[in-house]
Amino acid sequence: MTTSNLFTLPHAPGGWPGEAGEAPSARDYGLPDARDLQGLSGDSPARPRAGEAAYAPRVVPLGQESRADIAPRGFAALPASGTQPAPPARVGQIPVERIRADFPILAERVDGHPLVWLDNAATTQRPKQVIDRISHYYLHETRTFIGRRMRWPHVPPMRTKPRVRKCRALSAPAVRRISSSCAVPPKAQPDCAQLRESRCYDRGMRLSSRSSSITPTSCRGNLLRRRRGATIRVAPVDEHGQLIVEEYIRLFNDKTRFVSATHVSNALGTVTPVHELVQIAHRFGVRIAIDGAQSISHIPTNVTALDADFFVFSGHKIFGPTGIGVVYGKQDVLEEARPYQGGGNMIADVTFELTRYQPAPNKFEAGTGNIADAVGLGAAIDYVTSLGIENIAHYEHALLEYGIEKLSAIPGLTLVGTAANKTSVLSFVLAGHENEAVGRYLSQVGIAVRSGHHCAQPILRRLGYESTVRPSLAFYNTPQEIDFLAEHVARFASR
Repeated sequence: MTTSNLFTLPHAPGGWPGEAGEAPSARDYGLPDARDLQGLSGDSPARPRAGEAAYAPRVVPLGQESRADIAPRGFAALPASGTQPAPPARVGQIPVERIRADFPILAERVDGHPLVWLDNAATTQRPKQVIDRISHYYLHETRTFIGRRMRWPHVPPMRTKPRVRKCRALSAPAVRRISSSCAVPPKAQPDCAQLRESRCYDRGMRLSSRSSSITPTSCRGNLLRRRRGATIRVAPVDEHGQLIVEEYIRLFNDKTRFVSATHVSNALGTVTPVHELVQIAHRFGVRIAIDGAQSISHIPTNVTALDADFFVFSGHKIFGPTGIGVVYGKQDVLEEARPYQGGGNMIADVTFELTRYQPAPNKFEAGTGNIADAVGLGAAIDYVTSLGIENIAHYEHALLEYGIEKLSAIPGLTLVGTAANKTSVLSFVLAGHENEAVGRYLSQVGIAVRSGHHCAQPILRRLGYESTVRPSLAFYNTPQEIDFLAEHVARFASR
């Protein structure tokens, strides 16, 4: 199986996060640098950087550098197998092993086994830069936030207010947004759903959506049906899990009021043709929201070109804190929408007869917000930006292709979700074995995957399943971890 979401990439932009502008050394790639050459000339001995082992060249067979030369700590190199060589374990010009050093939890061991975190579609791990930024807030910037939200003229809150504004601004290049209409609520997807409902949609409206959406389409759709009498219409998908655009078009009529769609399916990894969906919805004069929780950390997103009315994502899907996210909305849409919560900061003026709200986005941020996690989310976006989302997409695409080949070779294993355009997810079932049993076995050897319905029963049932085993990738995963996964799945399958 070949997937097609491949990008032509430049080198990694900017410096390495957390290194004060220090450029990668030739030693990072197994080569001597200027210090070693200086030592050879006899001028002065070459000294390694603090915490760095002395340079020792290693000869590695061509095509095996990602598994032997840059292997995760705690693993032994596995022999090559299959026809597709392991991709080089680099994001742009940065070795993945160097990236992994930023994620403390990846050094953990589970029952004596190195932790292999392949449950990134559920939650990504956090780098030290995010953890340290949140700690810094609590240590130095929080003490006068008790009672009122950034309205006391003391030094710590004055320090943090620009940080929260920076998080809002950082969300802009993360999705390449031009307008300033970006809210940072406590929970992205639930709050976006509330915001959509607040936009004065009439009772008896007709809501077009798609079956592989989760919260906005299934749970929220059912709530809309109960609360507002909405009729839900679901766009079908084909046998590979890709939405059928022609059928989507047929769902529109003069009662259609709103469309909700996922950018990437959390259960299958399918990349939805959201540009087409947005254009079609607008052709019918209908607003559309895109759930970008599963796309934001994997593929480039340009909301200006996309032209969606809403775009939302969660912080814990992009290496940030839980319970925080981003709701992007067009200026006119946010101005039309009514506040759905009440509290301080959203009020411009209030009397017993009248309440006048702040302009968007402040009118949707009632009370004291999740300030610490907002600055943590800003640090997470900084981290991803420093690596380059195009570089991340390129590496993860190669890793996905490698994983597809390795898992497809296992007897009795069926990959679920085989659309040509997909990213990051390797869902499968194993003949003769319960998915939960596969997940438990993998957990016992340190491999974290998700087994179950992934809150996406409609799309799984469309393909004939109630659940799957779902390994899911991030840029800190390695080809050797894919080898380790495939080896243990094959071992379990042979029982």
